[in-house]
Amino acid sequence: MTFMKKVRASGTAAALSLLMVLPVAAAAQGATAPRSADSLEPGDSLEGNYLAAIVAGASRDLGAASVYLREAVREDPQNNDLLERAFVAFLADGSMSDAFRAADKLIQQDPSNGLAQLVIGIRSIKQKSYQTARNHLQRGGRGRAADITATLLSAWSYLGSGNSRRAIETLERLKGEPSYNLFRDYHAGLILDAAGRKADAEKRLKSAYDAEKTTLRLVDLWARFQARSGDFNGAAETYAAFDRLLPNHPVIRDGMALVAKKEAPPRQISTAQQGAAEVLYGLASAGNRQGDEAAALLYLRMAIYLDPGHDLAILTLGDILERARQPEDAVAVYEKMPVSSPLRPNAEIQAGLALENLGKPEEAVKHLEKVIAERPDDVDALSALGNIYRSRKQFAEAAASYDKAIAKLASPGRANWDLFYFRGIARERTNRWPEAEADLRKALELLPDPLGRERALVLNYLGYSLVDKHLKLDEGLDMLRRAVELRPRDGYIIDSLGWAYYRLGRYEDASREIERAMELRPSDPVINDHLGDVYWRTGRQLEAKFQWNHARDLKPEPEDLPKILRKIERGLEDPSANAVDDAKKDGG
Repeated sequence: MTFMKKVRASGTAAALSLLMVLPVAAAAQGATAPRSADSLEPGDSLEGNYLAAIVAGASRDLGAASVYLREAVREDPQNNDLLERAFVAFLADGSMSDAFRAADKLIQQDPSNGLAQLVIGIRSIKQKSYQTARNHLQRGGRGRAADITATLLSAWSYLGSGNSRRAIETLERLKGEPSYNLFRDYHAGLILDAAGRKADAEKRLKSAYDAEKTTLRLVDLWARFQARSGDFNGAAETYAAFDRLLPNHPVIRDGMALVAKKEAPPRQISTAQQGAAEVLYGLASAGNRQGDEAAALLYLRMAIYLDPGHDLAILTLGDILERARQPEDAVAVYEKMPVSSPLRPNAEIQAGLALENLGKPEEAVKHLEKVIAERPDDVDALSALGNIYRSRKQFAEAAASYDKAIAKLASPGRANWDLFYFRGIARERTNRWPEAEADLRKALELLPDPLGRERALVLNYLGYSLVDKHLKLDEGLDMLRRAVELRPRDGYIIDSLGWAYYRLGRYEDASREIERAMELRPSDPVINDHLGDVYWRTGRQLEAKFQWNHARDLKPEPEDLPKILRKIERGLEDPSANAVDDAKKDGG
């Protein structure tokens, strides 16, 4: 029995569990940035390459996993489970030619492999071999997700074959759940529009829009249809309604500008390939919202293969890769954003932030400075540069960037609250308190909704700062209490309230709140440190040293560690001995 036969997997699910992106787990494990696949050399043995692929998969380095699995398959081409792992790795990494070759082999060995049949069906749609595509889609797996995917893609393949009637008949099979109805009407409208049946298309698209008015893509495509039909007022209201929910989105902003000039935005989806890509993007978005980043990643890779200009798919894929701690791959994806897309500026900004996460700070700043030089009025780019400086604790530089961004605002609105919040933080950290207070109060003014998380963040920072500076104590404590009411499960904000009580000498109140914070954030070094201080002041010195030792072991900030070590050795001498300046505040 060979080494590989001892580690046989259980099909596609095992391949996904080994190699797919799980951002939460990656963050918890402190995954590192992937190495460039071009710099990797395969091992000398099957076992070595397989184990190297496992290590690469565990650190979410899909490019490296593909390199090692490609070599392992060469050495053991008859191992179906190894081939399946490699197939999933190739697809996740966007190596489509390798994925197609692996899928062809898998289907020969196991025609019931649903993912392989889907991938070959997608290739056939790309090649305009629509009957072949339907054959593969029909042979795929069964189940809710497989059925809706195959049905929607088959419908678009019929449009590719010039049979819009059969396409609509295929879509009518989707019945039952509300989500089925939405997908059915949406894609029926798009197919009918592409087939030139405008009256029928309008009914179906309107039905989809009426059922779901908060999905960006659906809103944009419905407004485009309205404008192309001459209903510019209706299109303007469709865009305006979404803009009230999510102000200043570039896609909506671009559409509103065209409609205001009585110019109809061009049709986004005209071909079977674009329609099939839209299917995959929609399913990926739904999966991504539900936390299924693994499936979303695969669907987005296939969507972009079918429609390389699908800007929302590109942006979503880049975001998933960033959250999965794969900034190098994310940058490569963002670079594919079409120059003509209204999302191009967003992609360029995200690429700069990804370079920062990749540990290339100079390149990140240069990249964003180049973007700003090309678009000096780009508030988002200026804000992103400020955020990079703020994350590095270069608060003076951050404040200067925010100054430039805010100066570009004709009339600050709710969408701009964070600029004032972040500038307030930067100014407070550079001892410009009167200006910082004005910014933080402006942020509150722009956030009228009393139930939002954002308002809790601002109340927390402003309230703690007032108490910490012994200014407007009653108002500051009231702000902190309101922040806790808004975010009763936020350990950081509860710790701020407790630490404010500590600074006022109200140690019993401080103990109560910081113990609550500890229950919510037991592994936070600052909260453990604070609890140690409170215990010391309330005569619980053994417990205090236990908390300080725990804080020391939780890798505190470098500037905090000497203070913690000093307290472990000497304790607190008097109430002013531990007037920590940088109490835990969720600065964003």
